[in-house]
Amino acid sequence: MRKTLIATAIGAALVLSACAEQQTNETVSNTQVKQVSQSMPEAKSAEQTASNVLLSPSPLQYHAPQFDKIKTADYLPAFEVGLKEHKQQIASIINNSEAASFDNTIVAMEKSGALLNRTTRVFFSMVSLLSNDELQAIQGEIVPKLTEHSDNIFLNPKLFARVEAVYHHKDSLSAQDQRLVDFYYNQFVRAGAKLSEADKTQMRELNGELATLSTEFSQNILKSFKDDVILVTDKAQLKGLSEDEIGALANAAKEAGKEGYLISLVNTTRQPLLSSLEDRGLREKIWQTSANRAMASNGPIVLKQAQLRAEKAKLLGYETWADYVLADQMAANPDAVFAILDDLAPKAVAKAKAEGKDIQAQIKASGADFELQPWDWAFYAEQVRKAKYDLDESQIKPYFEFNTVLNDGMFYAMQKFYGITMKERKDLPVWQEDVRAWEVFNEDGSSIGLFYLDPYARVGKSGGAWMDELVTQSFLLDNKPVVYNALNIPKPAEGQPTLMTFDEVTTMFHEFGHGIHGLFSQVKYPSLAGTATPRDFVEFPSQANEDWATDPDVLAHYAKHYKTGEPIPQALLEKVRAAASFNQGYDTVEYLAAALLDMEWHSLKAGEPVADVKSFEAKARAKHGLDYAPVLPRYQSTYFSHVFGGGYSAGYYAYLWTEVFAADAFAHTMAEGGLKRANGDKYRQAILSKGNSEDLMQDYIQFRGQKPTVDALLKRRGLVD
Repeated sequence: MRKTLIATAIGAALVLSACAEQQTNETVSNTQVKQVSQSMPEAKSAEQTASNVLLSPSPLQYHAPQFDKIKTADYLPAFEVGLKEHKQQIASIINNSEAASFDNTIVAMEKSGALLNRTTRVFFSMVSLLSNDELQAIQGEIVPKLTEHSDNIFLNPKLFARVEAVYHHKDSLSAQDQRLVDFYYNQFVRAGAKLSEADKTQMRELNGELATLSTEFSQNILKSFKDDVILVTDKAQLKGLSEDEIGALANAAKEAGKEGYLISLVNTTRQPLLSSLEDRGLREKIWQTSANRAMASNGPIVLKQAQLRAEKAKLLGYETWADYVLADQMAANPDAVFAILDDLAPKAVAKAKAEGKDIQAQIKASGADFELQPWDWAFYAEQVRKAKYDLDESQIKPYFEFNTVLNDGMFYAMQKFYGITMKERKDLPVWQEDVRAWEVFNEDGSSIGLFYLDPYARVGKSGGAWMDELVTQSFLLDNKPVVYNALNIPKPAEGQPTLMTFDEVTTMFHEFGHGIHGLFSQVKYPSLAGTATPRDFVEFPSQANEDWATDPDVLAHYAKHYKTGEPIPQALLEKVRAAASFNQGYDTVEYLAAALLDMEWHSLKAGEPVADVKSFEAKARAKHGLDYAPVLPRYQSTYFSHVFGGGYSAGYYAYLWTEVFAADAFAHTMAEGGLKRANGDKYRQAILSKGNSEDLMQDYIQFRGQKPTVDALLKRRGLVD
């Protein structure tokens, strides 16, 4: 997912995390992120000291953060100075005696807030990557200040008057300049710039409360990752796991100061170990722990957040929060979202029930006599897959060793398609010992930017997988991109190789799709650059990139046995490809149930009562025909970080919406010859280089020759023959 860097107005930001699992400031959206000038003169302050490297632009290449020198104690002073400086810069724009112009108002805002932006980008990345009590305490202290700072900008009548004046006289500007003006004008209006003073006061109160609730939700999730674990003391209960997997669980227990085997939860409802564990009692314990986590702490927050969002939407003139959010997305309105989700739901449920019938038969064939439950699905589905495709996950993993997948798979595909090469940069400081960095080069040797990869799960790291930008590309500011991917692959025992599941392989490709979207940006203004697109477009490049993981040329190049180096046998390779659409009914229902749950929460009207979280969830599933007991939503409300701790509220549908684009685009690419430079160059120029600087549908039509259709998506998900 694209982790949204939430900015207060023109610089301050909170990291979310979507392809994951995020923390965000409710007052602003990802499109309000500004990468500001690193070379712009910054006011000196008595508070600045040589030891706080955040207070000055980084001297490293492309202003990559000095992670080896940044201390936790640096953040609050940097925030304080950054807020003060940005306030002064905005005041200079407001008090400019010259008539408002594009340069002295819009461009001036684009260039403001360098220190604040630099601090927020690093800090909120670390909140997701290395969270601890100290960082959470700082987060709790700074979020209200950032929220107030954002309100002071977007609700300032004098500043809005200048923006509005430019907006009404924009016709003489270039197309990209006009798009930037529209961006600012819409952000001010959507923040409440046209409200009465009384309503602005109410808006400030709502924003403050929502920001606090979002922070509390996210911190409760991080606490849950520490507390909601399963400690197994009897090794016999782990029957079905490999010795390497058991060793990793033992190592996790040791690191936590416990005896036995420690099972931690991943971010979704479904847990990976359930496909292997034979002990049904342990499977149920893991499932129940997963499905009911954070209910006591986050249940009340969900109820309150949903209602406050509805009140904020009403204040801004919208019937529901979903209406408000979707007004500036490609979907435009909730009806369009419900139409596509509800159209797919019956097809997906029918497919899932057929899969469930096969699984129930497998349960009976194994000699057991019980009705299929959610904690049984993965285990018996794996048996069905073995029988149907003669394919066992344990057969596959030895051919998907991390470094080989990375270098001979993902980087190989990117070199073939785009002509880029990756040079590892061990001289660059990183935030944790397992993190790696590369410089990315075009075929002609010119440098594109920097890429970091944080592969392993650990305590204090948010769940899921995501991409974010530490520096956004901008011609205006002469900035090249610095981006990172975060994954949550279980770290093996010391000395053992990292053998990946195929889901982990496709996730790696997915996140690098976001990465190249940021790296290939060729846009003047940071507010329109890189991945700063609407949410129902930003997942398109990442999902399209997933498909290269199963391309015959690419798969054959990286699927090699980690011990012998022998390529994966052709027969096994064909089984992997054939099984790619297996269990798609389950996967699609699980996703649709979460997407529709998100939409139902945010289709509430102000004052509409909700009794409790669980009953609301059940009614939402039933309303859309998704109440198939063995398959629950991919995320249930109390750990649905995308929408209650992050910036995807009324937006989780975007993964399906953009998959329409991704499937259609990839099918077109394959029809045009597949993995060849001409196709990659065309896609890079038409889509990946544009950010949000042009009309996105027109960009797609330029690449594809027409709007996307759902035909390729239905085939991709195995919902039609």
